[in-house]
Amino acid sequence: MAKLVWTTDLNTGINIIDKQHQRIVEYINELDDARKSGHKMEDLGRVIDETVDYTLSHFAFEESMQEDAHYPFLKAHKRVHEMFVNKVADLQHRFSLGEDVSEELHKMLFTWLFNHIKRDDADYVEYVKRNIQQDSFIEKKKGFFGRLFG
Repeated sequence: MAKLVWTTDLNTGINIIDKQHQRIVEYINELDDARKSGHKMEDLGRVIDETVDYTLSHFAFEESMQEDAHYPFLKAHKRVHEMFVNKVADLQHRFSLGEDVSEELHKMLFTWLFNHIKRDDADYVEYVKRNIQQDSFIEKKKGFFGRLFG
């Protein structure tokens, strides 16, 4: 599978979210590199865990922004995230049992990320932009999320 390439049409216009999405793309490419280079399972496990941990932190941040913006479809957006988390948790479990799921996880992340950004994330952008000032929101959230997204 080809490398993921960030293009400007994926930008939401919310700088911190775009940077997080770009970092997820980097993680997905790291996963692909580790998979293709024949790394040991423990190395693959580390990359998988880092990718998943960062993505889950991103979801929490994104949902927090939506909540502050009073996004009316927050519950539905959270459900989409939850379905993704359940799929990933299953893959992580299978990996912990010794199955190499790196290719399956890479394909899922590859497809899911771009679809999610273009469909689901695009829906909340105007609410977030309209209802909160990015700079004050980010300053308010730095205590909790600053270590992850600085």
